[in-house]
Amino acid sequence: MVIRSKALRFLLLISTLVVVIIIAVQLFWLQKVYLFEEKQFSTNISKSIKGLYEDLNLVSVHNYSIEKLIETPNNDLYIAKVDSLPNIDSLRHTLSNELTDFGVFTDCKLAIFNKKTQSYIGEKYIDLPDTYQSTSDNSDMPVFKRSYSYIALFFPHRGQYIIKQMFFWIVSSGILLLALIGFSSSVFYLYRQKFLNETQKDFVNNFTHEFKTPLSVIKISADVLQQPSIIDKPDKFNKYAGIISEQTSYLQQQVQRLLEIAFTDQRNLPLVLENFDANELIKQALNDLQPLIEEKKVTITTSYTNQSAMIRADKTHFLLVMINLIENAVKYSPAPVIEISTYNKESNFCIRVKDNGMGIAKMHQKKIFERFYRVTEGNLHPAKGFGLGLNFVKKIIDAHLGKIEVESEPGKGSTFTIKMFKKL
Repeated sequence: MVIRSKALRFLLLISTLVVVIIIAVQLFWLQKVYLFEEKQFSTNISKSIKGLYEDLNLVSVHNYSIEKLIETPNNDLYIAKVDSLPNIDSLRHTLSNELTDFGVFTDCKLAIFNKKTQSYIGEKYIDLPDTYQSTSDNSDMPVFKRSYSYIALFFPHRGQYIIKQMFFWIVSSGILLLALIGFSSSVFYLYRQKFLNETQKDFVNNFTHEFKTPLSVIKISADVLQQPSIIDKPDKFNKYAGIISEQTSYLQQQVQRLLEIAFTDQRNLPLVLENFDANELIKQALNDLQPLIEEKKVTITTSYTNQSAMIRADKTHFLLVMINLIENAVKYSPAPVIEISTYNKESNFCIRVKDNGMGIAKMHQKKIFERFYRVTEGNLHPAKGFGLGLNFVKKIIDAHLGKIEVESEPGKGSTFTIKMFKKL
């Protein structure tokens, strides 16, 4: 599953990079198109002003450079130097025709600057058929004092006009963006479904493996007990009866664990809160696990706080939490040595369970609380079980607004620390 998951994550990463690159290229070309339209707009304005010079004889020199006569203090304003001041109405009519001829359909404020008065002596608003507003614009006409007279052309909606000219590019980019978002969502959904399918398949395989051996042992033991001669062999009878009892208990534990994790799937986990001594609860957990502790010859040392160990929690759930942690500490070491300690830190009551097991690599530590997750070595799962125990533990601790932390290093064991608020 690890290899498949890595391949899926790699595919998802590549798809994301491709989408990001396509979006970046699209934005780059949109910027290019905007700059092109902006340049085209300025070119058409220059041609329109040149038409004014030719139609109204605004300059006395015939061989002039249009670039030298036009000044652009900002992107929205064009200043055209003139030698004679034209009639404002005639100027408005001629400019309107010139703008239309060169395909400029946006509103424009026209003004004539007199160098003697250093002010505008006439202003007009040009409202073209395809413009953005149909009444006179209220935008302030900026005044730039010069030593010569000029005609000022102010385009208050130049930016909107250019964007309107880019309508096709913007719409096509929007459609492409929606398509990419849809593609990304589909890839993510397929990745998630594939991951869930693989997780479910691994769970079923693991479930089958965990149950197959005990059931086979029970079947063999039952066959032996059905032999007529077994009555004459009480030692053998007791041995196989004990095997059936032991394997049945094992299956009951596994079923109980599945029921526990299903119970914690409820959105609002019901808690029956009560005050109890956490030290005494740990002793109860150790007592419940005594047969396993004796069978595995576990060495356990305990260090209980001398201060108050009273907490408010769901006693039944918290007992299961401690049983899971201690059982894990026993299960993952050939010669288990476990240290259990309790202490108070600030407003928290803390429980620490330290073992000498195989340890957990850093890359796995954030995932061990996920459902069905088990630490892997290559394609092998050295840890037995369904990968539900620690997920169950964390859900219970989270429901109590507590925290569980892990410190571990491969080959040096693990330390799990529970931090519970003394008051909920």
